[in-house]
Amino acid sequence: QVELKESGGGSVQAGGSLKLSCATKGIFFGVCDMGWYRQAPGQEREMVSTIDTDGSTLYIDSVKGRFTISQDRANKTLYLQMDNLEVQDTGVYTCAACRLPDRRFARWGQGTQVTVSS
Repeated sequence: QVELKESGGGSVQAGGSLKLSCATKGIFFGVCDMGWYRQAPGQEREMVSTIDTDGSTLYIDSVKGRFTISQDRANKTLYLQMDNLEVQDTGVYTCAACRLPDRRFARWGQGTQVTVSS
């Protein structure tokens, strides 16, 4: 059974930091691309960052230099270190795993709320 469970969200002031974790079960960690998405109130879900099986990473422009995606393959956990948070980073952050042939992710967690206040 596949499970992805996020943790680490919360409320923080602008300029602060949070580290999100995505604990996984049933995922062949070394053979699945993984990623973080977020959805702000009233907006479409957007990709924040992805990490492929070869270790290559991708970030949306607005978080470059502030967020870092990483993974612990031994513990099957995906992370997102978020520094210098901005109010615009507020949203529900969800981890995703294992791409389908059309490059969409097949597996999703439930999400964790991140709220950044000014």
